[in-house]
Amino acid sequence: MDGLDPTACYRALTTRDSRFDGRFFTAVKTTRIYCRPICPARAPRFENCTFYPSAAAAQEAGFRPCLRCRPEASPSLAPWRGTSATVSRALALIADGLLDADEASVEVLADRLGVGDRQLRRLFQQHLGASPVAVAQTRRVLFARQLIHETSLSMAEVALASGFGSVRRFNAVFRSLYGRPPGVLRRTRAAPATSAVPEVTLLIPYRPPYDWAAMEAWLSARALTGMEHVEPGRYLRTFTNAWGRGAVEVSPAPGLDALRATLRVSDVRMLPAVVAQVRRVFDVGADVEAIRAHLSTDALLAPLLAARPGLRAPGGWDGFELAVRAILGQQVSTTAARQLGQRLLATHGEDLDPAITGDVRLQRAFPRPEVLASADLTGMGMPAARARALSQLAAAAVADPSLFQPGPSLSDTVARFTRLPGIGEWTAQYIALRAVRETDAFPASDVALLRAATEGGGPRPTPEALLRRAEAWSPWRAYAAQHLWTLAALTPSHRNTHA
Repeated sequence: MDGLDPTACYRALTTRDSRFDGRFFTAVKTTRIYCRPICPARAPRFENCTFYPSAAAAQEAGFRPCLRCRPEASPSLAPWRGTSATVSRALALIADGLLDADEASVEVLADRLGVGDRQLRRLFQQHLGASPVAVAQTRRVLFARQLIHETSLSMAEVALASGFGSVRRFNAVFRSLYGRPPGVLRRTRAAPATSAVPEVTLLIPYRPPYDWAAMEAWLSARALTGMEHVEPGRYLRTFTNAWGRGAVEVSPAPGLDALRATLRVSDVRMLPAVVAQVRRVFDVGADVEAIRAHLSTDALLAPLLAARPGLRAPGGWDGFELAVRAILGQQVSTTAARQLGQRLLATHGEDLDPAITGDVRLQRAFPRPEVLASADLTGMGMPAARARALSQLAAAAVADPSLFQPGPSLSDTVARFTRLPGIGEWTAQYIALRAVRETDAFPASDVALLRAATEGGGPRPTPEALLRRAEAWSPWRAYAAQHLWTLAALTPSHRNTHA
């Protein structure tokens, strides 16, 4: 496996160096257990250790997860570790559940990424030491293990929520992996929830540092009343998906390198998708240390990275919602875009019962694509061309459910969106950055970026000049953009910019 030095891994293991948590897993030949580098158990002898780049690789080799250090609680940094953009995009699709569907296959995944299935399997073995199917199954198993450990859901609900097709299959996998039924793994017997709406609280780990203040400010500036609520230390919002409706509250977990997410869902099968959305919005998978090391070689970015080492690039909750809000924000300020979004939500959003959301302030859900595709969007206070762009975007999202999923490359993603009427390069790059989570997306024509990139009072660069300079920031140009936008937001004359 690429990039794993056994001596360095063993040194990190014996010192329980948290900087390596999520970067590798130690499998112990004598116990057939794999652990995180920070496992509190006594370190095994060097000759008894094998090191793997992913939990999936360790499980595929026949090792079972440690019950003490809980690999499911490790920061997930796989998309940032490898050098393969194809693997990163594949992991994003797997996290969205692509391989969980009955009809899905590695061939479908490979086709989505524009490569052959044999090539995709080879890349997974090279960078993660496991097959795509093994990665998907490990994801399901570890999520189920987290639900068992952190919630009071019944075993049947855990099986459904973690994507197993049946309770029998769920039990069989856990007996095979742990040598015992899943119920035995529950350390405490918490009282079952009495609410008709299932509610679970989960920890979502990240690699520190984490700039919660910047994330909270970004979300607060764009929050739509009735759908979102932001207050110090808390973000709440509603959501819908194919399984049902619900709401989530996210806050920093005191004393832990994790966020605490409390989810209320009308169907437990919603949980994997919603957790993936929380991870996307709060960008918990970012390896800020690697990003900082790369970008801080630039004189413009170095002081920004030093000032905010834990800054993340916020993601969109839902690709369609983010794209709609990006179109609403074309050539207007954040405040104006928010007002248009509020009007759209009030007119075409879905009413939600506070009994489902758990909060009377959360009573609306963002309109679905099928609603806006057939809605009359004239009279919304925007140019007619922009209203048509929204209608056509909605129609495209209905026709192609994979519209906002990663594709073979950034250029492919941008081209996919610029082919839609009313979406130019800026909007397409912004959608790629926030919704598709392309780490190299960079809307070089953005006014706030151009202003923030002006050094020492010199002339503002042209978009072409800024794009040339940003070549050195690749593959982390999205994070360079976020630092520049954050600088612009802190500058009084720039505070009303959209990004």
